Amino acid sequence: MTSDANDPVLVVRALAKRYGSLVAVDGISFEVGKKEIFGILGPNGAGKTTTLECIETLRTFDEGSITVGGIDVREHPDDVKRIIGVQLQSSSFFDRLRLDELLDLFGTLYGRTVDPIALLREVELHDRANAMVSELSGGQKQRFSIAAALVNDPLVLFLDEPTTGLDPQARRHLWGIVKRIREEGTTVVLTTHYMDEAEELCDRVAIMDHGKIATMDNPHALIDQLLQNGFSSTRVQRMATLEDVFLNLTGHTLRDE
Repeated sequence: MTSDANDPVLVVRALAKRYGSLVAVDGISFEVGKKEIFGILGPNGAGKTTTLECIETLRTFDEGSITVGGIDVREHPDDVKRIIGVQLQSSSFFDRLRLDELLDLFGTLYGRTVDPIALLREVELHDRANAMVSELSGGQKQRFSIAAALVNDPLVLFLDEPTTGLDPQARRHLWGIVKRIREEGTTVVLTTHYMDEAEELCDRVAIMDHGKIATMDNPHALIDQLLQNGFSSTRVQRMATLEDVFLNLTGHTLRDE
């Protein structure tokens, strides 16, 4: 059974995951709507990646329920895998295959005939179709891993720290790709340590700490709530950041070499 147009695409209810006495995820609940970009934020060890891995069927969970597109993750994990795309923090690919051959292979695993050039064009790598992953820059590898996660035309795309280690040009460029994927109808769930990234991309964020969701809302609404509670920054707010200076001096052009 799949969800109706107005139903949440992802529903997490009272999710809990324990490792002995360590409670990694402590009874969290949230929903994600169709075509939403939803961010899960938090310090290291907050439970972000464990939460994603439970949703993605990569890790079992102890309590609660998860449905993706109306499909129960615990009861029908293989069906869920067919309708999600997953980009991990680090990915390994076959060394001896070209990018277009890899995408063909991944499509075959889903029982699909794919258009590798169209997928590579989606992440602006169509000119590297004949290259191998080992020949790609860090930013190109990140973009290729997203292309690989799109081979099954997923209902939900999961991105775990997608811009870690990228330079400012590559980071901003990947933001544009994520926005375009959402505009084309795919729901995106991501984790990030970059607050400016979450503020730029996410319709809503859940901030986790010690396995719980501390708060959840639109990023700008959360900022407004903090200010209404009397918060005053000790830093002088400026109209530009050091990253803006960097990009102004070095340009916005993507540098893949």
